[in-house]
Amino acid sequence: MRGGGLLVAGTTSDAGKSVVTAGICRWLVRRGVKVAPFKAQNMSLNSFVTREGAEIGRAQAMQAQAARVEPTALMNPVLLKPGSDRSSQVVLMGRPVGEMSARGYHGGRQEALLGTVTDCLEELRSTYDAVICEGAGSPAEINLRRTDIVNMGIARAARFPVLVVGDIDRGGVFASFFGTTALLSAEDQSLVAGYLVNKFRGDVSLLEPGLDMLYGLTGRRTYGVLPYAHGLGIDEEDGLRVSLRGAVRESVVAPPHGEDVLRVAVCAVPLMSNFTDVDALAAEPGVVVRFVDRAEELADADLVIVPGTRGTVKALAWLRERGLAEALVRRAAEGRPVLGICGGFQVLGERIEDEVESRAGVVDGLGVLPVRIRFDRDKTLARPVGSALGEPVEGYEIHHGVADVRGGEPFLDGCRVGAVWGTHWHGSLESDAFRRRFLVEVAAAAGRRFVPAPDTSFGVLREEQLDRLGDLVEEHADADALWGLIEGGAPAGLPFVPPGAPSVPGDVGAGAPESRGSAPDPAPQSPEGLEIAGSAGSRGQGLEGAGSAEATPQGLENPGSAEATPHGLGQEAEQHVDQEAL
Repeated sequence: MRGGGLLVAGTTSDAGKSVVTAGICRWLVRRGVKVAPFKAQNMSLNSFVTREGAEIGRAQAMQAQAARVEPTALMNPVLLKPGSDRSSQVVLMGRPVGEMSARGYHGGRQEALLGTVTDCLEELRSTYDAVICEGAGSPAEINLRRTDIVNMGIARAARFPVLVVGDIDRGGVFASFFGTTALLSAEDQSLVAGYLVNKFRGDVSLLEPGLDMLYGLTGRRTYGVLPYAHGLGIDEEDGLRVSLRGAVRESVVAPPHGEDVLRVAVCAVPLMSNFTDVDALAAEPGVVVRFVDRAEELADADLVIVPGTRGTVKALAWLRERGLAEALVRRAAEGRPVLGICGGFQVLGERIEDEVESRAGVVDGLGVLPVRIRFDRDKTLARPVGSALGEPVEGYEIHHGVADVRGGEPFLDGCRVGAVWGTHWHGSLESDAFRRRFLVEVAAAAGRRFVPAPDTSFGVLREEQLDRLGDLVEEHADADALWGLIEGGAPAGLPFVPPGAPSVPGDVGAGAPESRGSAPDPAPQSPEGLEIAGSAGSRGQGLEGAGSAEATPQGLENPGSAEATPHGLGQEAEQHVDQEAL
């Protein structure tokens, strides 16, 4: 028996799809429903390694934790990892298959993956009572609809109802809901069941007249209004918003356990990956974490972290251009603490030989650790377990660089020289006892009277955050109606909202049988009885093919579009991809 499901789409990138999906998963599992998350195609530099050694988006790993299940590659079959302004690494079923440009990907490769994506979804549906899918960007990117496999394409293929999330804190949420619906074809609109307002501040009764008018305009109800809640952006996909850093700072009211605070500066290198590594530090009372991009901002830091990156050589050049490299070398000579993680570890070494990622050949590193790095075409994906500083540690590895450690004291898979540590392991600071011992060492080297709290549990804090997400759904959404969607699909007879986008021959998912109520109905009426201007065929064709900052190659550098399209994919890049694997 196949389980039911729901697609959580958004009016924009960063509307709250990831956290709403996680919240629905946590709410369902607390009701005794066996549930799994799913995102057909993810674009993120924050990734995770599953138990079987597959690389998936970290947001899907977080959603799996919300569902209390082990994450697998089935939950995120396609992952795109930007490596430059013009190309991204394509990770298929947890394994990299090559680099590809935007034109190459959207020119046919993306829709060729639909079979893999739907197979993964069907396998999850055969195992779980419900599958909660997360879309990407906006489902109304009409220039990309033909090859879409993550929004309406997967909804059409699976016949899943669609819940559209809008961030009211940005403003314009009613226009966003209406416009998103009205730019979809009649067939796609038939699956859009309704809306969910996210990040609302104030008295909900003041919003209700607008929700009533939205229903009059679209024939679709609003399934909930989630209040603005600080610190719920856990395991973000991209950007510099650090999840538990903000959340725990707001929720922990206890003062520092010792006499001093500990200041941590994280170098905001280009193509930064897995910045969630610092969340566990920020969970400690008295630890202040901030991102920096100027050398002078390192002066008062007790610990400087050089994080992971998908562009080690590019990050090294950036550090040198901004004077941060010189400041890091000076800190190391003065015995002041520095931690390099993955790409940051590679930067701190003596030499980098890269014919894979940047193809820059041999490049001198900062030379503060006795390590030489050679990039290998095969990516290391692992979940290591070990010990360091006398405490047990576990983490995960995602890197092409192979380290030849030629001295120093052993530290995880890397080394330590004085107050400089380097390792490829992500996530090691989530091991509570190790993190506390590491902070003791940092405080001693920095001359700070900082004492880690003896009872901070990162795992417990994360569970509390996921429970908060579940509470939001349970308390501020129509839970019974949501379950009705998951079990029974989109309501019958949903009206068509003109003008719509014309159906394009070959649309992904178009081969699925038409759902109930998919034919264009008379234009819906506003509460005042005013007919909406336009028709299914009036302006739709004029919009077809129109670009946007989020979708076109010219707008791919817009950070706001990171989730919607492969923003690192440009049409001029060469294609380096395993065609057979795709």
